[in-house]
Amino acid sequence: MTKDTGYDIIIVGAATAGLTSAIYAARQGMRTLIIGKDLGGQALLTNDIQNYPGYGKIDGFSLISKFEEQVKKLNVEIIYDEVTKISDQSSHFIVYTSSKEFVGQAVILAFGKTPKDIGAPGEDMFKGRGVSYCTICDGPLYRGKTVAIVGSVEHAAEAAVMLSDLAKKVYFIFLRDKPAGDNDLISNLENRKNVIFVSNSSVKEITGDKFVESIKILNLKKGSEEEYEVDGIFVELGHIAKTDFVKNFVDLTDGKEIIIDREGNTSRKGVFAAGDVTDMPFRQLIISAGQGSIAALSAYNYLQRLRGKSIIRADWKSKKVT
Repeated sequence: MTKDTGYDIIIVGAATAGLTSAIYAARQGMRTLIIGKDLGGQALLTNDIQNYPGYGKIDGFSLISKFEEQVKKLNVEIIYDEVTKISDQSSHFIVYTSSKEFVGQAVILAFGKTPKDIGAPGEDMFKGRGVSYCTICDGPLYRGKTVAIVGSVEHAAEAAVMLSDLAKKVYFIFLRDKPAGDNDLISNLENRKNVIFVSNSSVKEITGDKFVESIKILNLKKGSEEEYEVDGIFVELGHIAKTDFVKNFVDLTDGKEIIIDREGNTSRKGVFAAGDVTDMPFRQLIISAGQGSIAALSAYNYLQRLRGKSIIRADWKSKKVT
């Protein structure tokens, strides 16, 4: 396992709270890293946002894309991977993923709800090597290739449309007789020659050598199995709260939410949290964004105190972006 060093702030989560945290951290000159299993989280499931200030109406994809664009202009690094553990090394923190270790002086937990796993053999082995949980992030990497998408939620059908515009062939695998989604969307997919519906089915196993090469499918009605050669598989099964990996690291509520104070501090010094993963009772994009900015400024002030420098109360300065 390789180790990357030198980050001021590591943010776990790449949705509204995490992306906002990154904007505020980077504006203070912090070397900032975002690690997220996907980009945008649950916001991508929303087609009609009418309560985000500045936009009378906008869809989740467009709003998150604007966040991402701003983050990238500030030279924030984004890595798509799943964090499995965080350890406190007194003067710094080590954030572990399935393949790498990252070292930072402060951590912001902003992962909200995490994409669900399939739970099939081979899934963990090929995460980041053909198994993706973010169609908008990784879809363009599979232009002209053969892919599978797994999911029965409406967003899976939308993701299948995107993939069919890029890939040579798309296997759309779902548990029911018909995928979820409005009739026009499903009709659109049915009329696409490169989309193959695989109904009443689940993924039994993901196989390959260094990267995904094929998937084994179980037909739940017939009990029969088939194998498809694919270059990648996209998992769109919805999201769940997944805080078990920090349950002995920071204090949680009985409902497994991270407990924070009004400045975003957790029970562990140097670790902050924001968004739907916290014990804030309201679940709104604007609240996640607000908490993200608070957590970032609190993390910055924490580092300033460690370095014997003055803290800030506001972020009004102009910053040149590339």
